[in-house]
Amino acid sequence: MASSSESFVIPDTASDSDDVDSLPSISSSILDSDSEADLSDAQKEWEANLEQMQLLLTMIIMPFAGKFLGRKFAYWGWARYMEWAHNVEIRWTSKRTFEAAGAAAASL
Repeated sequence: MASSSESFVIPDTASDSDDVDSLPSISSSILDSDSEADLSDAQKEWEANLEQMQLLLTMIIMPFAGKFLGRKFAYWGWARYMEWAHNVEIRWTSKRTFEAAGAAAASL
């Protein structure tokens, strides 16, 4: 039988507080004041970028997308209505002939 003196556990002579005491310490108030200034500048820049993106979306992208999709939907809806109400088959052959027919009909 093994006695307690023949244990395989190595005693720890150094305490954990010695390791922590050797680390450099910085006041948290110094870190907080710098990060608040950086955060406020970053927040202002982020809000300015969001405002620019919103203006770009509402003033440029949405009107062009609405115009394009509105025309496509109008042509598609008109073709479906003509096929349903008047039993007329609508085929889009070419854009030039379609525009020429529209210009000819408008001039009459």
